[in-house]
Amino acid sequence: MTTLDDLPIRADLRGLTPYGAPQLDVAVRLNTNENSYPVPEPVVEAIGKALAAELRDLNRYPDRDALALRADLAEHLGHGLTADQVWAANGSNEIQQQLLQAFGGPGRTALGFVPAYSMHPLLSLGTGTRWVPARRGVDFGLTADEAVAQVRAHAPDVVFLCSPNNPTGTALDPAVVAAVLAVAPGMVVVDEAYAEFARPGTVSALAVLPGHPRLVVTRTMSKAFGFAGGRLGYLAADPAVVAAVQLVRLPYHLSALTQAAARAALAHRDALLGTVDAIKAQRDRIVAELRARGHRVADSDANFVLFATGGDQAVAWRALLDQGVLVRDVGLPGWLRVTAGTPTETDAFLRAMETLRPMEAR
Repeated sequence: MTTLDDLPIRADLRGLTPYGAPQLDVAVRLNTNENSYPVPEPVVEAIGKALAAELRDLNRYPDRDALALRADLAEHLGHGLTADQVWAANGSNEIQQQLLQAFGGPGRTALGFVPAYSMHPLLSLGTGTRWVPARRGVDFGLTADEAVAQVRAHAPDVVFLCSPNNPTGTALDPAVVAAVLAVAPGMVVVDEAYAEFARPGTVSALAVLPGHPRLVVTRTMSKAFGFAGGRLGYLAADPAVVAAVQLVRLPYHLSALTQAAARAALAHRDALLGTVDAIKAQRDRIVAELRARGHRVADSDANFVLFATGGDQAVAWRALLDQGVLVRDVGLPGWLRVTAGTPTETDAFLRAMETLRPMEAR
């Protein structure tokens, strides 16, 4: 049987495994930060009608530039944004890949503050961009001084900042974004995939877009919108940035069906985003109850919680799985990440966590 080793694959890809969390058939799946609530029936009907309206013309290519969708996204984001400041693609992963294709590449460097989203180094690898893993401070925080020192030391062409950060859940002080913008020689990408779950008072980088043509804010409809199966991510930036990513995007990269479904979802965003407060309540419940039991837990502004296991996280992951609860091992020694789901799912997770108490006592 032919294996990868038998093929002339790139040397820097040898030994790697594909990105992805286990998709196991268990009772409680809390490992991929999906929205646990199903799409409301009125929204299902609206999306169905929007898709049906496109079917007869599937012999034609879709709107290559997704102009109507981009106008809807701009209206949703507010901040005075217009369609020429917004770009959409198949998830924020593709958005960030396009940014690296346009502003990274061979001979260029991307920097991120780890632990952070594990796709950033993989996207860098895939685009031939050298990856620099900068470090976070105490309790996974990141101060302006810490960020500036590392950006100055490496002078990257692309800086990734995550707010809230995955997998830690920590949001950025706006001063960090401002400080990095002041010293970064290239593009600054703020990944706000979980922005809708942030606690009151958290400032989005969208507020500082005016006057910063090298700033890009990326978002997704996969999380708060419960549209993960629809695969729609987007960015907000200066129109010149949108023009740049159009140089590297694939032809007709967003299908007519994706565009129609996303527009229907945006038209019903109040219904879709109606679960956000319920999810935040479960997140805060998980944080409070785990801390009350003596677990170390990172502060979270996202729809997930990073918690210490008190031992080998792989053993803890298996112990929870044996209880029918699937969480995420993000490769951070001694820590696991759990998605905040429904109250019933939280009940199951907290019951399963009882199995970790003896581990902490050792």
